[in-house]
Amino acid sequence: MGPRYAYLLRLTLLVGDCFMVNMAFLISNLFLPLLGNTVSGNQPLIFLFIFNATWLFSAFLMKLYSYSTLQKVENIFRQTIKTSLLHFGIFISIVAFSGDVVMQHYLKFLAVTGSILIFFFTISRFIVTYVSDFFLKSIGLKKRITIIGYNDTGIKLAEFFSQKRGDYSFHGFFDDENSGGYVVNSDGRIEGQIEQCVDYAVKNQIDEIYSTIMPGHEDSMRGLVEVADQRCVRLKFVANTDETILDQYHLNYVGDFPVITLRKEPLDDIGNRIKKRIFDIAFSFVVTLLLLSWLIPIIGLLIKLDSKGPVFFRQNRAGRNNRVFGIWKFRTMRVTESDTEFKQAQKNDPRVTRVGKFLRKSNLDEVPQFLNVLFGDMSITGPRPHPIKLNETYMDSISSYMARHFVKPGITGWAQVNGYRGETEAPHLMQKRIEHDIWYVENWSLMLDIRIIFLTIINIFKGEEKAY
Repeated sequence: MGPRYAYLLRLTLLVGDCFMVNMAFLISNLFLPLLGNTVSGNQPLIFLFIFNATWLFSAFLMKLYSYSTLQKVENIFRQTIKTSLLHFGIFISIVAFSGDVVMQHYLKFLAVTGSILIFFFTISRFIVTYVSDFFLKSIGLKKRITIIGYNDTGIKLAEFFSQKRGDYSFHGFFDDENSGGYVVNSDGRIEGQIEQCVDYAVKNQIDEIYSTIMPGHEDSMRGLVEVADQRCVRLKFVANTDETILDQYHLNYVGDFPVITLRKEPLDDIGNRIKKRIFDIAFSFVVTLLLLSWLIPIIGLLIKLDSKGPVFFRQNRAGRNNRVFGIWKFRTMRVTESDTEFKQAQKNDPRVTRVGKFLRKSNLDEVPQFLNVLFGDMSITGPRPHPIKLNETYMDSISSYMARHFVKPGITGWAQVNGYRGETEAPHLMQKRIEHDIWYVENWSLMLDIRIIFLTIINIFKGEEKAY
């Protein structure tokens, strides 16, 4: 199992095991008093803490959650048994120093708890194995890959991807120098020439293109980098270690292959995405519970009293990997536009209602997007999602415009807190916004997200010139 899925499995096992250990402890303590076996005072709470601590310590010593253990299901079962035996041994040793009465109680407790945990662990391991296999085969978590260049490096790379079927799904080669200008892949399907690879990637939802031909080495590669960025396709270069690696590129490894990426993407790592998602859900849940629960009815009433029309406004926007989703906002205008009729709001825009002016000035019109965050379409922070029409206007004229879609869009973003929000009446303003968005993509951290949230709150109270 590859690192992407090993991380998910590691997290699932850790959380699930801790839950089962605690459930076994609580069930035993509820069952034993029925047999007349009780302990007094706060001893159960103290021993609950000890029971958890000794489990985590035993799991650490036995490397139950290490990536080497998670490579095979057999390893997980083997280390689970070893961890359980060590856990019970340490716990008994601690209980032995607590007196005969306590010792007698917890020997019975361990007999009951051990039986429960054997049942829990057996069931959980089968469930984890099944779910992991289901996600890999059915849900499509595997990265879909194509390779540019039918050469020795390309063939070896294809073999590597074929061996790592848990992480990758290989979809063939693209090359210009072979007979007929195409290559037949391992499934017998004909792909095409290098210039066709980006179109193929978009139509077939290819996640990454790996090129064994470096930029500038072939005429067909010139401009391919820019086209890939414009179409929101990740293009990576497999480095020839005999050549000099340019400073502006980033070197990573896929197996033993040195791979050059055009930009650093912290959120391409599944561990970072999980951290960001947990933060998004926790933050949005608190906001929804403490703010939206009473604010939405009040704002909805004001909107209804001020003008005719719905309370909410929904419009299609482009999200991560350019996938379209419906964004929710409070209606602030007298008219609602379709995706093809979009026109940016301007200063003193006659379409904006009286309540709408206040909502836009205070950013409260964006509050319903916390629901988009909970649904998984957006993040708290990230590049602001542009209307489809605006994307079509700028994607061909601004370099790397679509690279901002490599991450989820946000309610607020690095560009917005730096003054690049609202109307972009001049192309250079949109260019600066895109530069800030791409900087965020390349430099993401959880602390940067928190910093952006603080800056957003400060700007709300301070007021923003372009909030109209």
